[in-house]
Amino acid sequence: MTATLNQYVPAHGVRAPAGRAPALRVGPTPVLVGIGAGAVAVLGLWWTNTTTISGLGDYLTHAGRITGLLAGYGAIILLGLMARVPALERGIGTDRLTRWHAMGGRYTVSMLIAHGLLITWGYAVTARTSVVGQGLSLLRDYPDVLYATIGAGLFVTIGAVSARAARKRMSYEAWHLIHLGTYLAIALSFLHQFSTGADFVGNKPAQIAWSTLYGVVTVLLIWYRVVTPVRQAFRHRLEVEGVRMEGPDVVSVYLTGRHLQDLKAEPGQFFRWRFLTSEGWWASNPYSLSAPVSGGRLRITVKEAGGHSRQLARLQPGTKVMASGPYGAFTGGVRRRRKVLLIGAGVGITPLRALLETLPGRPGDITLIYRARHMSDLVLRAEIEEIAFDRGARVHYLVGTREQLGGDPLGAEQLEWLVPNLKHHDVYLCGPESLIAATREALRDAGVARRRVHHESFEF
Repeated sequence: MTATLNQYVPAHGVRAPAGRAPALRVGPTPVLVGIGAGAVAVLGLWWTNTTTISGLGDYLTHAGRITGLLAGYGAIILLGLMARVPALERGIGTDRLTRWHAMGGRYTVSMLIAHGLLITWGYAVTARTSVVGQGLSLLRDYPDVLYATIGAGLFVTIGAVSARAARKRMSYEAWHLIHLGTYLAIALSFLHQFSTGADFVGNKPAQIAWSTLYGVVTVLLIWYRVVTPVRQAFRHRLEVEGVRMEGPDVVSVYLTGRHLQDLKAEPGQFFRWRFLTSEGWWASNPYSLSAPVSGGRLRITVKEAGGHSRQLARLQPGTKVMASGPYGAFTGGVRRRRKVLLIGAGVGITPLRALLETLPGRPGDITLIYRARHMSDLVLRAEIEEIAFDRGARVHYLVGTREQLGGDPLGAEQLEWLVPNLKHHDVYLCGPESLIAATREALRDAGVARRRVHHESFEF
């Protein structure tokens, strides 16, 4: 039996306590510059270890060396991007980091495949033997190469599973479990770089620099993905206070704990939640806060979309919880204009509801557009209307199918009609990827600058 809870009471104008130092943020530009500089340094390593190149075999082998170095560099950068470093999460946002990770993953897998084929082909040309024979010889005579080949196979498999078409057919939990194989793939591939890599054999400075890069990222992963959640669990002692059904297949989970303000959670951010039940302890899923931290209480509001989210409705009061975070840059910190438009769809309204309550503004400065297919899908409606009334914010509900609404309700013309002077607004988008993509295009058509559109999806 679930606990009976009163409706969450909005605490309008929630702010961080005075005097608190702002959380560190690192934006995308310095990170991209750093990644690019590292790639140039990797190419410099190859250049300084190359004297002359002559003949087809040499050209193929050196191309294999370059692709191998870039693949090894790309693999560790992929892990670094997803190490959940707070400064990156707040400054860049999980949504963007995830897109970078996906794009980098395709690049890294391509480099790995090219490395294996080019090196084998180059050696075969030089030795005047067949490519197949040369490949079998490398696997037989060099155990580290065999391990690296297994690692490359894991990378390719994980890349295939992570492709959009395959990803949509899997639950988040299954995809996440398979993705953990990346760590094993990198571990299997690491040793052969020093035992057979021409750029590292006998080159102690290069070995030290490469090992340091891998070591730093490994420490970040262990600290932020393992140690920090455990430390937070002991400090904050989170547990379930109760659950509340908000609509068909939508449930709010209320949590209490200690020192919650020390989490520095901002409206619009999310945590990765691990509910310590017999059926849910192994899974860690991302859910946004649906209200600001207030009165020693946190709240998430979740729509059933898989095994983990389905279990939330059965949570019992007192269930212990581990939460890592907060994550994401979908906060008031990215706002640059006085006027703000919030656009959400379905349960994507949850971080927007928290922003609606806390974003500074005078009456008329904030507008919310809530898109849903059915009236029953408008979760948290009573709270939204109470906040809007209190703050003088405008709320538009766009409910129904496209056919029922006579076209695209979030098209450029409709948005400009609903929101006068739209191009002078900052816009926050949250919902399914398809809605975000279409609405971003409509906003560009309406004259809203790309840098003024802030979005978060549930695709990671």
